[in-house]
Amino acid sequence: MSIATMYGSTEQLRLRSARPSFAGIVYGEIFKVSRQWLTWVMFVLWLGAMCMPAVFMIAADGTGSALLQTPPGFYYRFMEYDLEVLRAFVGIFLIIVTANVIGLEYQLGTIRIQLARGIGRIQLLSAKLLAIVIIALALFVFDIVLQGLLTLAVAGIVTGNFDTLRTLTPAFWSATEDYMLSTLISMGATILMAACMSVAGRSLSIGLSAALAWFPLDNVGLPLMLVLASKVTHSNFWLNVIYYFLGPNLNGLGAALLPAKAPVKAVLSIFPLPDLTSTHALLVILAYSAVFSVTAFVLTWKRDVKE
Repeated sequence: MSIATMYGSTEQLRLRSARPSFAGIVYGEIFKVSRQWLTWVMFVLWLGAMCMPAVFMIAADGTGSALLQTPPGFYYRFMEYDLEVLRAFVGIFLIIVTANVIGLEYQLGTIRIQLARGIGRIQLLSAKLLAIVIIALALFVFDIVLQGLLTLAVAGIVTGNFDTLRTLTPAFWSATEDYMLSTLISMGATILMAACMSVAGRSLSIGLSAALAWFPLDNVGLPLMLVLASKVTHSNFWLNVIYYFLGPNLNGLGAALLPAKAPVKAVLSIFPLPDLTSTHALLVILAYSAVFSVTAFVLTWKRDVKE
């Protein structure tokens, strides 16, 4: 056997025995998401939604007087609605991306190819989730920078200067950090929910449909039924059940984290929860997130891939 033949055989054995690295899998998932036209269409729509609060503030007649008379209240309101809009619209973005990253592999059957290359099922799911988390954090950082620039634009256009920004106290920045934390928690819970639906459904169409239906059902459908049940039975028991739904707790977490003296507490929810505490909301969100995580990983670990 010649040296060239021996070298070729050794090289082929090395390539066959090679296993993809975890970092490489994560990069591959991010690369695939970045090359899909749907991702950029959703990003443009999301970007438009993020700019709308600032546009409305600039166009509104009473913005100038409100900003000059009560600057802290105005900036509290602006901050809360910005982050509430971010929470709502980035949730839709992340649901679609998560269902696409996980469910599409099953639907196209390409997951068998990845597993045949030596990637473990738990390793593959973990890499996909980490890739989605990186994308979510990038969106979050981008939005924070964008909202900072938009805030400067609103103050400069409406008042002609930035003097009102000097009225912002450390309490405002502390409240902003708490609200940002609530947004990150909501994003994490949304990713886990969409991942659980996609793994359970083993299909893009099933996972996406179930994930997109979750929050409308959780925020509107079931609470409406419980409100009607409360009116019929004249019992508050049914209203108390709503306190254990994921959606209403995610909606109310930001306001619950703010101090009682905060000028404004915006809650974008059809059924807001009166007297919701941050501890209760965090425990409920943690319980749901744990169930979603365990379900997704156990199903991935136990079920064979036959698609």
